Amino acid sequence: MNNSRPQLFGMLAGLFLACGLVLSSMLATTTWLKVKNSQFITSKGSTRKNVKSDLIIWQGNFNVEADTLLDAQRKLKTNLVSVGQFLSDHGVTNFIFKPIEIYELKAMKEADGWKQERTTGYQLTQTVRVESEDVDKVAKLDTTPLVEQGILFTTEAPQFIYTKVGEEKVEMLADATKDARARAEQIAAQGGRGIASLHDAEMGVFQITPLHETDTSSGGENDTSSLDKTITAVVTATFLLK
Repeated sequence: MNNSRPQLFGMLAGLFLACGLVLSSMLATTTWLKVKNSQFITSKGSTRKNVKSDLIIWQGNFNVEADTLLDAQRKLKTNLVSVGQFLSDHGVTNFIFKPIEIYELKAMKEADGWKQERTTGYQLTQTVRVESEDVDKVAKLDTTPLVEQGILFTTEAPQFIYTKVGEEKVEMLADATKDARARAEQIAAQGGRGIASLHDAEMGVFQITPLHETDTSSGGENDTSSLDKTITAVVTATFLLK
């Protein structure tokens, strides 16, 4: 009884191995027949390139409050001069100030037994926008000195952009097509065939993702949050067999 169990395990292991070999042989035969009997073969190729952003968009906001609109405007103008001087002192000259946003501060007040909403003051907000090719300099801007001057200054997350994607497309698509051809040649060889010429090719969407990340979408990723990025190009190509 004890001797029969190892023999049973051995028989089962041999059976599984045989089934695996048969399945592999069937798949290889199917691929061979498809390639052998077809005039075309389609494969997908891709290529990747790591790049560094060459443009930064940086924005900061500052605001003031006062009882009257005139006083608020005077305070904001003083802060505007300080912000402009701060940027110039740090070598940033290509900045613009956006139009002022005005908010009325309101509160409920009681008069003659009636509660009414009345304007109690004004809050003015202004945004400064920087577009620069000096990415490293602008990315390292520290606006703490402005806050220390009493300016209520806050910054938004910068946008990092790579502007040469259009220039990269032609070369990257050519490399992706070469990759598709290499894959097609490997498959065709299983059917004893070779690749003659490119019949047609379809370009996939470009994916621009943070470095070392692989998230993709059907519409294409266009990351602006990271300084270093990876561009991925994909081509689906159909080749004539020989």
